[in-house]
Amino acid sequence: MKVVIAEKPGVAREIAALLGATEKKDGFLAGGGYYVTWALGHLIVPAMPEDYGVTGFRGENLPILPDPFILTVRKIRNDKGYTADSGAVKQLKIIEQLLKKCDSIIVATDAGREGELIFRYIYEYLKCKKPFERLWISSLTQKAIRQGFENLKPGSDFNGLYHAAQCRSRADWLVGINASQALSIAAGSGIYSLGRVQSPTLALICKRCLENKNFSVQRFWQIGLEHRKEFIDFKSISKNKWEDKKKADEILKSVLRAGIATISSIENKNISEQPPLLFDLTGLQKEANKKLGLSAEETLNIAQGLYEKQFITYPRTGSRYIPEDMWAEIPNLVRALESSASCKDAVSKVIWGRFNKRIVNDLKVTDHHGLLITGKIPSALSAKENAVYDMIALRLLEAISQPCVKEFTDVTLQASHYDFMVKGCKVLEPGWRVIRGNFSDDETDAAVELPELNAGDELKIKNAAVLERKTKPPVLYTEAGLLSAMENAGKEIESEDQRKALQGIGIGMPATRAAIIETLFKRGYIIREKKALIPTEKGLQVYHLMKDKKIADVAMTAEWEIALQKIENNEVNADDFQKEMEAYATSITHELLNTTENMEQLPVLLCPKCKKYHLIIRDKIVKCPDEQCNWIQFRSVCGIQISVEDIERLVSKGRTSLLKGMKSKAGKTFNAYIVMNEECATHFEFETRKSYKK
Repeated sequence: MKVVIAEKPGVAREIAALLGATEKKDGFLAGGGYYVTWALGHLIVPAMPEDYGVTGFRGENLPILPDPFILTVRKIRNDKGYTADSGAVKQLKIIEQLLKKCDSIIVATDAGREGELIFRYIYEYLKCKKPFERLWISSLTQKAIRQGFENLKPGSDFNGLYHAAQCRSRADWLVGINASQALSIAAGSGIYSLGRVQSPTLALICKRCLENKNFSVQRFWQIGLEHRKEFIDFKSISKNKWEDKKKADEILKSVLRAGIATISSIENKNISEQPPLLFDLTGLQKEANKKLGLSAEETLNIAQGLYEKQFITYPRTGSRYIPEDMWAEIPNLVRALESSASCKDAVSKVIWGRFNKRIVNDLKVTDHHGLLITGKIPSALSAKENAVYDMIALRLLEAISQPCVKEFTDVTLQASHYDFMVKGCKVLEPGWRVIRGNFSDDETDAAVELPELNAGDELKIKNAAVLERKTKPPVLYTEAGLLSAMENAGKEIESEDQRKALQGIGIGMPATRAAIIETLFKRGYIIREKKALIPTEKGLQVYHLMKDKKIADVAMTAEWEIALQKIENNEVNADDFQKEMEAYATSITHELLNTTENMEQLPVLLCPKCKKYHLIIRDKIVKCPDEQCNWIQFRSVCGIQISVEDIERLVSKGRTSLLKGMKSKAGKTFNAYIVMNEECATHFEFETRKSYKK
């Protein structure tokens, strides 16, 4: 008898159907000489500090360096702390009983670091010694599963993958637990969270936000001209930029007096735009955020669902290529899309016999190839699922199409001894851009029609004006922008040597970046304002404390990603990496414990209602610790965060300062005070002195 362990029930059912394991049992399926069960994600996880006998946040206990690391059943949080997840306990017992009955194991968890770790932690926790093989597939179609079972691989082939996953898990524990406790102790109140990838990611967001906020806008002026030739209107703009408007006005008069602009030079060049490669997970998340407004986590969940329904290949991939042996399958996938209502028209634009093989590269396929559709065409999907599926399908059609060839024209004109410029763009061969009918990515390469122009031509100036321009601050991160920054973290490094060494190296893995961003939201470190990611008061507070410390160092985090990859390839010893992480955790712990500057000094405030207990001040609420009193004030009101200073004013003086930029349920912006009455209830008081209850 063999036991097959999948990651989720849905995947287990697909595998069981192929193997003939059709008899439904509690927590598994049986039949055909197989027991097919599932893990429900991470059933086994590294133990908490309490499991090592370390309770509370006390500086003398730090750093906590487990030797050995203990594994435990997944826990959930309740009012009394953490307790074992009953669902995890039940499923683990089922797996344990099945492993005792079987002769061997087939590992069918997701084919990647985390999938490998899920199984190995169960295997280690249960002290199992049974031999195991690995099912390694990139699609859940019956064909792919069948081929996978025909080509099972020895479990030992994936020891490097397991060691890399284990090192990642332990590194996150060592840094996260120790740094978080140290920072919380240094703060003196409140619970703060730091992490190996979380903290440099927060640093990216805060740094960009402060650069944007502190940016000094500079005004300058240019002169714009309007022309007409061969019934075509077009514009030119001065190459000069003037900081003095009076100077620009004087030159404008001179240009108008001349009335003529002479073409001094014309340069034409053809540019061949290669089609985009297939999506990897990060690429899909970026595109879905830009085009659909989906968060990274939403996109991952949708893609995972499409995979489990057999509509796309494995989504948690970091590759944008396919191996040579898959190329023969591509025409079949394209033909399958002819029956898709949303893709049928795009398929008709594909040129058969001229498929572009740019996506084929054996050397650049890692654990999994780039995202592809399967031959199974979706039905009964939600609008968001359809949109993400179409993105993947259309990207395939673009990737196999020919380059788009454009002719760019740079024209220089002279008027009153000043140079003006105009740019034109003409599509010569639409190539891959015909699939979506979108011929430009931004304004810089948008098609601009120009008449036939020659050097020496004189053009009448129909109109001219001084145009005010402003320098633009660094753009706030959207999730798409942040994912790009995480993916290319090396670009943020100031040292040129380090930047070159870490070129193309990111922080976090494609499969984990969404979870990192969501963690920052859950911790209250960042919020969304429309599409922009903005640090909260707490997030900025943590950033100012850690910005000059190792834990915020993007370069170091990127170097760890390189080390983990080498462990996976059996090029670096896992024990050496763990020792390095222990040394780092020790160092950052001491750094943080010895730092109290920049922490928000919270005032000691007596409860205004019972006048017996000091108020507990948290990020989201201020409350009395006495349950009978139960006085509470939320700090987030109508879209703004009430500062500690205003909380102090409210409690001591009965009213805050004027709070600006609040939004009503109807979406209207208003300003108001928060005022406390004699019963210690709070309400709005407007500048007009009219009030209403919150």
